[in-house]
Amino acid sequence: MAGEILAIDMPHPRNPALYRLTKQLLQKYHKAVRPVHDWTEATTVYLDVFVHAILDVDAQNQKLKTSIWYHEVWVDEFLSWNPSMFDEIREISLPLSDIWAPDIIINEFVDIEGSPDLPYVYVNSSGTIKNSKPIQVVSTCGLETYAFPFDIQNCSLTFSSVLHTVQDVDLAFLRSREDIKHDKKEFLNDSEWELLSVSSTYSILQSSAGDFAQIQFNVVIRRRPLVYVVNLLIPSIFLMLVDLGSFYLPPTCRARIVFKTSVLVGYTVFRVNMSDEMPRSALSTPLIGVFFTVCMAFLVISLFKSILLVRFLHDEWSHGQEWPLLSLRGDTDADGPRMDPRAQLAGVPEPPICREPQVQPGSLKEVWFQLKSISTYFQTWEQADRKGVKWLALLERLDRLLFQAYAILLGLYTVTLCSLWALWGSS
Repeated sequence: MAGEILAIDMPHPRNPALYRLTKQLLQKYHKAVRPVHDWTEATTVYLDVFVHAILDVDAQNQKLKTSIWYHEVWVDEFLSWNPSMFDEIREISLPLSDIWAPDIIINEFVDIEGSPDLPYVYVNSSGTIKNSKPIQVVSTCGLETYAFPFDIQNCSLTFSSVLHTVQDVDLAFLRSREDIKHDKKEFLNDSEWELLSVSSTYSILQSSAGDFAQIQFNVVIRRRPLVYVVNLLIPSIFLMLVDLGSFYLPPTCRARIVFKTSVLVGYTVFRVNMSDEMPRSALSTPLIGVFFTVCMAFLVISLFKSILLVRFLHDEWSHGQEWPLLSLRGDTDADGPRMDPRAQLAGVPEPPICREPQVQPGSLKEVWFQLKSISTYFQTWEQADRKGVKWLALLERLDRLLFQAYAILLGLYTVTLCSLWALWGSS
């Protein structure tokens, strides 16, 4: 009972004044009418934006999800009062749905997610209305991933009226442009992206429907590349160095094919893992992805060249083993006609003019014929060996050329990454 008595006896001097003020302001208020006494005067809306966080950067769909604090201020000439008549009340809160509000939208917006609905605005005695609210806006942005992971993105948020021309609703900055550009106090600096600046410009969009005032905020952000350098760039350079070291194996070594095949498997696995980490965009391909694909192409060309070389040497060795067998076959076939081993290998019978006369075993002619066959065999072997040496020299020259091109590409890859990192650091 004592508590109830205290609650009843407790004075409330401001409530009646606040009630009377709110009733007086909204009793004859028409929110469908722009709040000016002279309709030829434009209503100026002052805008301000604080970037709070970068929530998501979708390079594949070219979308940026940003959390911002949005402030807009305008003067409502129908919502002013004399504070001395209402217990010196100089500021009150009114429902936004009960008063006129400018139709300001973001031109680039695609979707507004998770934005809380704040139903009230502050109004002071001079009629100045302050509307502040957090917005999670999903906007379109031309994202460029060529320099990934040292990329810098510039996304714009353009505010303008939907229906009111500049003669009815004009826009202006609530703060100076320099303060807006370098203000990072509200930004959560613990994500993948770092806020560099928020530059702003005022312009008038001319169209067939009229001239519309618009303010554009350019949000410049850059990616923190350290995690990608450790997980992608350094392993890719190590893998390229291992592949480059395979060129020091002899070209005729068959183990080189096994080694390069293992490196190719490593390239494939690493490429699959790297595709999950890199941003996907239909407009541009990350530079490290291009370098990695070119290195894989060099690896495949080198592997194919090694396979051709081993196959060629195998064929030469097989032909070299067939010549002595054909010569021995000529010794054992004493009763039949003797043929040149080269003709036997080709499967073509020797013409009668070129056939050697049949001789009795043990005679001098037979010894002479055997010596002639051996001489012919060694001459043919020497010609084949010279041909093999020429092909081997050609393939070794090609191998050396691939090695030099691979080394130049790896050096260019490293210099490019260092240059991109330097540009990233100087921005």
